[in-house]
Amino acid sequence: MTTRKAWIAAMGFLAALAFGGLAGCETAAQRSAEPDPTYEEAALSLFIRANYKAADELMTTSPAAAANNWGASGGGAMLVATVADINTLEQSSALGRLISEHLSSRLAQRGRNVVEMKLRNSVFVRNNQGEFLLTREIRELARAHNAGAVVVGTYTDGNTFVFVSLKLIDPASGIILAAHDYALPMDRQVRRLVSKR
Repeated sequence: MTTRKAWIAAMGFLAALAFGGLAGCETAAQRSAEPDPTYEEAALSLFIRANYKAADELMTTSPAAAANNWGASGGGAMLVATVADINTLEQSSALGRLISEHLSSRLAQRGRNVVEMKLRNSVFVRNNQGEFLLTREIRELARAHNAGAVVVGTYTDGNTFVFVSLKLIDPASGIILAAHDYALPMDRQVRRLVSKR
């Protein structure tokens, strides 16, 4: 009888352990499961809207940009450089590349002549005063395409926001024609884009 009671107690303990463990796993899985985003939610992306608004702001804050007549050459074509990490100007991330793509798209939607630019090297060079200069490659591309303006930008990630600074520059003179600064919330998507080099 003692053996039978011990065996029943052991089986009860194992059953309770298994049930409790499975129940715990199920609860953890339920907590981590989130519904997939929908196409409707994707169509309302505030991330894309923020970048489109930034492109619109660049174009409306400069009379030359609004008239599509800028720079020493007076050319209407534009180049959009990859938005770079301000702490390492030679590098960007998926975030910087995606912001640049959104800017190019929006400028083209607004009727600007945007030259597609996929460069291997950095867009900025930092001189000893900490100022940003366009690289020779960018100046040569601007000259080859008769581009009167180049959109350049930097970002830095803070604790709760990513701060983005954009400038519309005359490639011949280096004069800033327009500028716009904005912030993106450091949500899960932005955090992931920043971490992808």
